[in-house]
Amino acid sequence: MIQDILKSIEAYFKAFRLISKLKLWKFFVIPIIISAIVAVLVLVTAYGFSDDIGAYIAQIWKWDWGKETFAAFGVVIGWIVIIAIGLILYKHIVMALAAPFMSPVSEKIELHLLGKVHHPNNSTFTEQLWRGIRLNTRNLVMELFLTVPILLLKVIPVINIFSTALLFVLQAYYAGFGTMDYTLERRLGYKESVRFVKRNRGIAIGNGAFYLLLLFTPIIGLIIALPYAVTASSLRTIERLEKSQLTV
Repeated sequence: MIQDILKSIEAYFKAFRLISKLKLWKFFVIPIIISAIVAVLVLVTAYGFSDDIGAYIAQIWKWDWGKETFAAFGVVIGWIVIIAIGLILYKHIVMALAAPFMSPVSEKIELHLLGKVHHPNNSTFTEQLWRGIRLNTRNLVMELFLTVPILLLKVIPVINIFSTALLFVLQAYYAGFGTMDYTLERRLGYKESVRFVKRNRGIAIGNGAFYLLLLFTPIIGLIIALPYAVTASSLRTIERLEKSQLTV
Protein backbone atom coordinates (compact mmCIF):
# COMPACT_ATOMS: atom_id res chain seq x y z
CA MET A 1 0.00 0.00 0.00
CA ILE A 2 2.90 2.36 0.76
CA GLN A 3 4.14 1.96 -2.80
CA ASP A 4 0.70 2.85 -4.17
CA ILE A 5 0.59 5.95 -1.96
CA LEU A 6 3.99 7.13 -3.18
CA LYS A 7 3.18 6.45 -6.83
CA SER A 8 -0.10 8.35 -6.51
CA ILE A 9 1.77 11.36 -5.14
CA GLU A 10 4.35 11.03 -7.92
CA ALA A 11 1.51 11.12 -10.48
CA TYR A 12 0.83 14.75 -9.52
CA PHE A 13 4.15 15.81 -11.00
CA LYS A 14 3.17 14.14 -14.27
CA ALA A 15 -0.24 15.82 -14.06
CA PHE A 16 1.35 19.28 -14.03
CA ARG A 17 2.69 18.70 -17.55
CA LEU A 18 -0.20 16.62 -18.86
CA ILE A 19 -2.89 19.23 -18.20
CA SER A 20 -1.10 21.73 -20.44
CA LYS A 21 -0.14 19.14 -23.06
CA LEU A 22 -3.71 17.88 -23.51
CA LYS A 23 -5.26 21.35 -23.02
CA LEU A 24 -7.47 20.18 -20.19
CA TRP A 25 -7.94 23.49 -18.39
CA LYS A 26 -11.12 24.31 -20.33
CA PHE A 27 -12.83 21.29 -18.75
CA PHE A 28 -12.06 22.58 -15.27
CA VAL A 29 -13.58 26.07 -15.55
CA ILE A 30 -17.07 25.17 -14.25
CA PRO A 31 -15.76 22.79 -11.52
CA ILE A 32 -13.43 25.57 -10.30
CA ILE A 33 -16.39 27.97 -10.09
CA ILE A 34 -18.40 25.31 -8.22
CA SER A 35 -15.44 24.77 -5.89
CA ALA A 36 -15.16 28.49 -5.07
CA ILE A 37 -18.89 28.92 -4.39
CA VAL A 38 -19.10 25.85 -2.15
CA ALA A 39 -15.94 26.91 -0.28
CA VAL A 40 -17.39 30.34 0.51
CA LEU A 41 -20.67 28.82 1.73
CA VAL A 42 -18.87 26.31 3.94
CA LEU A 43 -16.52 28.95 5.41
CA VAL A 44 -19.39 31.33 6.21
CA THR A 45 -21.34 28.52 7.87
CA ALA A 46 -18.26 27.32 9.77
CA TYR A 47 -17.54 30.80 11.11
CA GLY A 48 -21.09 31.07 12.41
CA PHE A 49 -21.04 27.74 14.26
CA SER A 50 -17.48 27.59 15.63
CA ASP A 51 -18.09 29.87 18.64
CA ASP A 52 -21.32 28.04 19.50
CA ILE A 53 -19.53 24.68 19.57
CA GLY A 54 -16.69 26.18 21.62
CA ALA A 55 -19.16 27.63 24.16
CA TYR A 56 -20.95 24.28 24.43
CA ILE A 57 -17.68 22.47 25.13
CA ALA A 58 -16.71 25.11 27.71
CA GLN A 59 -19.91 24.40 29.66
CA ILE A 60 -18.69 20.88 30.36
CA TRP A 61 -16.14 22.31 32.81
CA LYS A 62 -18.19 23.06 35.98
CA TRP A 63 -15.38 24.33 38.22
CA ASP A 64 -14.12 27.92 38.48
CA TRP A 65 -10.42 27.07 38.48
CA GLY A 66 -9.08 26.60 34.97
CA LYS A 67 -12.39 27.69 33.45
CA GLU A 68 -10.82 30.29 31.13
CA THR A 69 -8.19 27.82 29.94
CA PHE A 70 -10.81 25.17 29.24
CA ALA A 71 -12.97 27.76 27.45
CA ALA A 72 -10.04 28.64 25.17
CA PHE A 73 -9.44 24.93 24.63
CA GLY A 74 -13.13 24.55 23.74
CA VAL A 75 -12.85 27.23 21.05
CA VAL A 76 -9.86 25.44 19.50
CA ILE A 77 -11.67 22.10 19.54
CA GLY A 78 -14.74 23.84 18.08
CA TRP A 79 -12.68 25.11 15.17
CA ILE A 80 -11.14 21.68 14.58
CA VAL A 81 -14.59 20.07 14.52
CA ILE A 82 -15.94 22.70 12.14
CA ILE A 83 -12.94 22.53 9.81
CA ALA A 84 -13.06 18.71 9.71
CA ILE A 85 -16.80 18.52 9.03
CA GLY A 86 -16.69 21.53 6.70
CA LEU A 87 -13.92 19.94 4.65
CA ILE A 88 -15.85 16.68 4.43
CA LEU A 89 -18.97 18.49 3.18
CA TYR A 90 -16.94 20.62 0.77
CA LYS A 91 -15.17 17.64 -0.81
CA HIS A 92 -18.25 15.58 -1.44
CA ILE A 93 -20.47 18.41 -2.66
CA VAL A 94 -17.83 19.60 -5.14
CA MET A 95 -17.01 16.10 -6.38
CA ALA A 96 -20.66 15.22 -6.84
CA LEU A 97 -21.52 18.38 -8.78
CA ALA A 98 -18.31 18.24 -10.85
CA ALA A 99 -18.82 14.62 -11.93
CA PRO A 100 -20.31 15.33 -15.40
CA PHE A 101 -17.38 17.63 -16.24
CA MET A 102 -14.63 15.23 -15.17
CA SER A 103 -15.48 12.25 -17.35
CA PRO A 104 -14.16 13.91 -20.56
CA VAL A 105 -10.89 14.62 -18.75
CA SER A 106 -10.43 10.96 -17.85
CA GLU A 107 -11.31 9.87 -21.41
CA LYS A 108 -8.73 12.24 -22.93
CA ILE A 109 -6.07 10.93 -20.55
CA GLU A 110 -6.94 7.32 -21.43
CA LEU A 111 -6.77 8.12 -25.12
CA HIS A 112 -3.35 9.71 -24.58
CA LEU A 113 -2.04 6.75 -22.57
CA LEU A 114 -3.54 3.82 -24.50
CA GLY A 115 -4.27 5.24 -27.92
CA LYS A 116 -7.97 4.46 -27.51
CA VAL A 117 -10.80 4.63 -24.98
CA HIS A 118 -11.91 1.12 -24.07
CA HIS A 119 -15.30 2.14 -22.74
CA PRO A 120 -16.42 5.59 -23.91
CA ASN A 121 -18.88 7.15 -21.47
CA ASN A 122 -22.25 7.14 -23.22
CA SER A 123 -24.24 8.08 -20.14
CA THR A 124 -26.11 11.38 -20.08
CA PHE A 125 -25.23 14.47 -18.05
CA THR A 126 -28.06 13.64 -15.64
CA GLU A 127 -26.90 10.02 -15.22
CA GLN A 128 -23.34 11.12 -14.51
CA LEU A 129 -24.56 13.72 -12.03
CA TRP A 130 -26.80 11.18 -10.28
CA ARG A 131 -23.95 8.67 -9.93
CA GLY A 132 -21.75 11.43 -8.52
CA ILE A 133 -24.43 12.41 -6.01
CA ARG A 134 -25.16 8.79 -5.06
CA LEU A 135 -21.51 7.84 -4.56
CA ASN A 136 -20.54 10.99 -2.69
CA THR A 137 -23.62 10.79 -0.45
CA ARG A 138 -22.60 7.25 0.45
CA ASN A 139 -19.01 8.37 1.11
CA LEU A 140 -20.19 11.42 3.06
CA VAL A 141 -22.25 9.27 5.45
CA MET A 142 -19.41 6.78 5.90
CA GLU A 143 -16.82 9.49 6.48
CA LEU A 144 -18.95 11.36 9.01
CA PHE A 145 -19.70 8.08 10.82
CA LEU A 146 -15.96 7.37 11.16
CA THR A 147 -14.97 10.98 11.86
CA VAL A 148 -17.12 11.48 14.97
CA PRO A 149 -15.30 8.92 17.19
CA ILE A 150 -11.92 10.25 15.97
CA LEU A 151 -12.92 13.79 16.95
CA LEU A 152 -13.96 12.54 20.40
CA LEU A 153 -10.41 11.26 20.89
CA LYS A 154 -9.15 14.84 20.65
CA VAL A 155 -10.16 15.55 24.23
CA ILE A 156 -7.69 12.89 25.43
CA PRO A 157 -4.09 14.18 25.86
CA VAL A 158 -1.36 12.46 23.80
CA ILE A 159 -3.90 10.32 21.96
CA ASN A 160 -5.22 13.46 20.25
CA ILE A 161 -1.91 13.72 18.37
CA PHE A 162 -2.49 10.35 16.73
CA SER A 163 -6.16 11.13 16.11
CA THR A 164 -5.14 14.11 13.95
CA ALA A 165 -3.04 11.85 11.71
CA LEU A 166 -5.83 9.29 11.56
CA LEU A 167 -8.34 11.98 10.63
CA PHE A 168 -6.08 13.17 7.80
CA VAL A 169 -5.73 9.64 6.39
CA LEU A 170 -9.50 9.15 6.54
CA GLN A 171 -10.12 12.45 4.75
CA ALA A 172 -7.49 11.57 2.16
CA TYR A 173 -9.02 8.15 1.46
CA TYR A 174 -12.47 9.50 0.69
CA ALA A 175 -11.09 12.43 -1.32
CA GLY A 176 -9.09 10.00 -3.47
CA PHE A 177 -12.13 7.71 -3.70
CA GLY A 178 -14.11 10.53 -5.34
CA THR A 179 -11.43 11.36 -7.91
CA MET A 180 -10.94 7.71 -8.86
CA ASP A 181 -14.61 7.26 -9.68
CA TYR A 182 -14.40 9.70 -12.60
CA THR A 183 -12.51 6.90 -14.39
CA LEU A 184 -14.27 3.94 -12.80
CA GLU A 185 -17.76 5.18 -13.71
CA ARG A 186 -17.42 4.20 -17.37
CA ARG A 187 -15.88 0.81 -16.70
CA LEU A 188 -17.37 -0.55 -13.48
CA GLY A 189 -20.76 -0.57 -11.83
CA TYR A 190 -21.41 1.26 -8.56
CA LYS A 191 -20.74 -1.71 -6.25
CA GLU A 192 -17.78 -2.91 -8.32
CA SER A 193 -16.23 0.57 -8.05
CA VAL A 194 -16.56 0.52 -4.26
CA ARG A 195 -14.81 -2.87 -4.12
CA PHE A 196 -12.08 -1.72 -6.52
CA VAL A 197 -11.22 1.32 -4.37
CA LYS A 198 -11.16 -0.81 -1.21
CA ARG A 199 -8.67 -3.16 -2.88
CA ASN A 200 -6.58 -0.21 -4.02
CA ARG A 201 -6.90 2.10 -1.03
CA GLY A 202 -3.24 3.13 -1.34
CA ILE A 203 -4.03 4.90 -4.62
CA ALA A 204 -6.94 6.71 -2.98
CA ILE A 205 -4.98 7.75 0.11
CA GLY A 206 -1.96 8.99 -1.85
CA ASN A 207 -4.06 10.97 -4.29
CA GLY A 208 -6.32 12.37 -1.58
CA ALA A 209 -3.43 13.34 0.71
CA PHE A 210 -1.79 15.53 -1.92
CA TYR A 211 -5.20 16.92 -2.90
CA LEU A 212 -5.80 18.04 0.70
CA LEU A 213 -2.35 19.63 0.91
CA LEU A 214 -3.03 21.59 -2.28
CA LEU A 215 -6.46 22.54 -1.00
CA PHE A 216 -4.95 24.13 2.10
CA THR A 217 -2.89 26.46 -0.10
CA PRO A 218 -4.68 29.84 0.31
CA ILE A 219 -6.88 30.83 -2.67
CA ILE A 220 -4.80 29.07 -5.34
CA GLY A 221 -5.68 25.73 -3.77
CA LEU A 222 -9.33 26.18 -4.78
CA ILE A 223 -8.18 26.59 -8.39
CA ILE A 224 -5.57 23.87 -8.83
CA ALA A 225 -6.43 21.19 -6.26
CA LEU A 226 -9.28 19.45 -8.09
CA PRO A 227 -7.79 19.64 -11.63
CA TYR A 228 -4.49 18.14 -10.54
CA ALA A 229 -6.15 15.55 -8.29
CA VAL A 230 -8.44 14.33 -11.08
CA THR A 231 -5.61 14.20 -13.63
CA ALA A 232 -3.23 12.38 -11.28
CA SER A 233 -5.96 9.99 -10.16
CA SER A 234 -6.92 9.20 -13.76
CA LEU A 235 -3.30 8.32 -14.56
CA ARG A 236 -3.02 5.89 -11.65
CA THR A 237 -6.52 4.41 -11.93
CA ILE A 238 -6.21 3.69 -15.66
CA GLU A 239 -2.81 2.14 -15.04
CA ARG A 240 -4.20 -0.12 -12.30
CA LEU A 241 -7.27 -1.08 -14.33
CA GLU A 242 -5.04 -2.13 -17.21
CA LYS A 243 -2.77 -4.07 -14.89
CA SER A 244 -5.62 -5.89 -13.19
CA GLN A 245 -7.35 -6.53 -16.53
CA LEU A 246 -10.65 -5.05 -15.39
CA THR A 247 -11.22 -3.23 -18.66
CA VAL A 248 -13.20 -6.06 -20.17
